[in-house]
Amino acid sequence: MTTILFEHPIFLEHQVPEGHPERPDRLRALNLALEHDRFSDLVRQKAPQGNEDLVLLAHPEEHLRAVMSVIPEEGINSFEADTHASPASLQAALTGIGGAVAAVDAVFTGKADNVFVASRPPGHHAETKKAMGFCFFNNAAIAARHAQRVHGAERVAIVDWDVHHGNGTQDIFYDDASVLFCSTHQMPLYPGTGAKDETGTHNTIVNAPLSPDTGSDHFREAFKSRVLPALERFRPDLVIISAGFDAHHRDPLAQINLVGDDFDWATGRLLDIAGKHAGNRIVSLLEGGYDLVGLAESAGLHIQRLMRG
Repeated sequence: MTTILFEHPIFLEHQVPEGHPERPDRLRALNLALEHDRFSDLVRQKAPQGNEDLVLLAHPEEHLRAVMSVIPEEGINSFEADTHASPASLQAALTGIGGAVAAVDAVFTGKADNVFVASRPPGHHAETKKAMGFCFFNNAAIAARHAQRVHGAERVAIVDWDVHHGNGTQDIFYDDASVLFCSTHQMPLYPGTGAKDETGTHNTIVNAPLSPDTGSDHFREAFKSRVLPALERFRPDLVIISAGFDAHHRDPLAQINLVGDDFDWATGRLLDIAGKHAGNRIVSLLEGGYDLVGLAESAGLHIQRLMRG
């Protein structure tokens, strides 16, 4: 397997208030883990900056302008209580989009079998017209639309294992039969969406909510009973992972209590699906994960599994 990791120094320049969980140290912790010899074959490249036209693949222009209006010339400004912007935040967000789109191009042109994009701010809470939950633009949704527009993908699957439900991705694709959205997440928990009966207009929304204080067995059972059968039925041309690692037992924002091996296992199951239906094409985008040790461990195992195939 050829695995590319897209990264960029600009992601460290998206600043948030002191004590905020979605902080630059998240990427610094991952970078330390990637210094190990087992990642010596990982191809690391700078993510290109995306443009405003790419934002419009998943969001209306009014949303783009609303985000731009909050970017300060200095200091930190806020969309809402937990979602903040600094002077470099727009460039960081556009570069996250650029990395996601470049990842799609790489797997469709054969430059890589799979790609991990280590970017921030994350994206899966960004709804069609609303920035929220640390997220400005929905990178996974934009990547899916780019795959359809440029590479002719007919069926794109987005699998979200972040511990918080990807309400933004669900919002964008709720009425779209060409995109399957599957999510495992803790419930009840922010943002309050993701019940099993939220199935979308075409039954292409598959939610697998997990109760607090459950663990590996419940997560794997939900994956095996709900997510994997939906993927087999859908037969995607591309698998996009909204790869949040905040379901790890060390994470301060949730109580699902997964261990690093769970992310290795889930990655392996999605590699099986991609190998069977999607020409091995997987694009994985960093979402949450707020304990630095848990994030480094889990994301490291995820990337290792992508590299092994």
